[in-house]
Amino acid sequence: MKNITLIVQGMSCQHCVNSIEGGLKEIGVTGKVDLQNDSVVVTFDENQVTIEQIKEIIEEQGYDVL
Repeated sequence: MKNITLIVQGMSCQHCVNSIEGGLKEIGVTGKVDLQNDSVVVTFDENQVTIEQIKEIIEEQGYDVL
C-alpha cells in the first residue's frame, strides 16, 4: 500500500469531506481530508489504482488537485 498527500483546492466543509472520501472509497482508495491544510492523504494499492485515477475522482467531485 502506498500513502501520498495531495493538495486540493476548493474544500471548505463536511460536505466536501464526504464527497471526496466517498468518491475515493468507491474505487478502493482510503482518503483522509484535512480541511485546514487543503490536503487529502490517500492510501491505495498501486497495482489496482493510479494516481491519475485518484486525481480524476477528486476533480469529478468539483475540486482542483494541484
